[in-house]
Amino acid sequence: MSPRPRLLFYCQHAVGLGHLARSLALAEGLAEEFDVLLLNGGRLPAGTTFPAGVEVVNLPALGHDEAFDLVSHEPGVEVDEIVAARPGLLLDALHRHRPHVVLVELFPFGRKKFRFELEPLLTEIESMGDDRPIVACSLRDILVGQRRDQAGHDERASRTANRFFDLVLVHADPAFARLEESFHPATPLETPVRYTGFVAPPAPPASPVERLPRVIVSAGGGSVGAPIVEAALAAHGRWAAAGLDTLVVTGPFCPDEVVERATAIASTTPGLDVVRYVDDLCGEIRRSTVSVSQCGYNTAMDLLRAGTPAVVVPYAEGREDEQTRRAGLLERLGVLGSLAATGLDGESLAAAVLERRAAPAPRVTLDLEGRTNTARLLAEFVEDRATARVGEGRA
Repeated sequence: MSPRPRLLFYCQHAVGLGHLARSLALAEGLAEEFDVLLLNGGRLPAGTTFPAGVEVVNLPALGHDEAFDLVSHEPGVEVDEIVAARPGLLLDALHRHRPHVVLVELFPFGRKKFRFELEPLLTEIESMGDDRPIVACSLRDILVGQRRDQAGHDERASRTANRFFDLVLVHADPAFARLEESFHPATPLETPVRYTGFVAPPAPPASPVERLPRVIVSAGGGSVGAPIVEAALAAHGRWAAAGLDTLVVTGPFCPDEVVERATAIASTTPGLDVVRYVDDLCGEIRRSTVSVSQCGYNTAMDLLRAGTPAVVVPYAEGREDEQTRRAGLLERLGVLGSLAATGLDGESLAAAVLERRAAPAPRVTLDLEGRTNTARLLAEFVEDRATARVGEGRA
């Protein structure tokens, strides 16, 4: 039996946990076909578990602040020290693991601040010639489209992809969103694009679930979720009068002062519970009457799997428009209702939830098998390259 192919997977989450959660789900699927080494570049919440059979290297952690500048998440270690060290760590991992595939999450379509380590990695791979690994990009469904120099950004991304990448994997159903709808370079993208379907939680049991009379409010990683938490605290009274309890999941990175205030209110308020995280958010959403959340990629997948009536408040600070666009597409499919973050308060959130409570269960037929499809597509790509090289050797 020939040895399994090896895959090096680079993931850098910078603000929330969405990119990490999707990458961990992908790594679990990839481990069915590959020996996977995951390079994690961001901070990890307490209790993070990694898929069985996946080797993990936690790089000195970096992230973004509110101004999207790099910040260190290593106590006592400055950003400049980490920036100096990490390129060498990536190259060490490349030469140690000797991968058949290098999978890079988001770059070059995002993560411009991390060019300092990714461009040396990609240049080193390019120098390997015929022995170099396949290089693929792992890309979510919708890209941010309101940067200061969007045209310049898209142009740089296309040129970089054309030079260094063999494949772009878009984790979406093309019937829902296509790359060209949020990516408009002057230089056409020549790198092949494949749609994997969405990376969603496993399908729930076919048997119906008995929903609890409650609203579940989740704030993703929590670093930018305080407005939803505060609005939910204010809305709980109206929900309680309608016979609904409230469970608030703040997220592990929600500011301590927000969590402490919410917990104090919950301690004296019947029917209101506040926790930092739950083990199975999708399952808890499925068991709830209504869900309230932002509209990041992973939360949207939880909502699609759960089939629970939902209200989303898309994160839209600065030039962020990805969540707003995703929410609009899902709203047109009847999956959820949407509220703008501007002017969000307890009254508007309470009314939206009570209205949504009566909505029929959504019936959506999108491809949600991206976890397994990604592994299959990459394995086929590796096999096709190996076959082509054998053919070239016989020619």
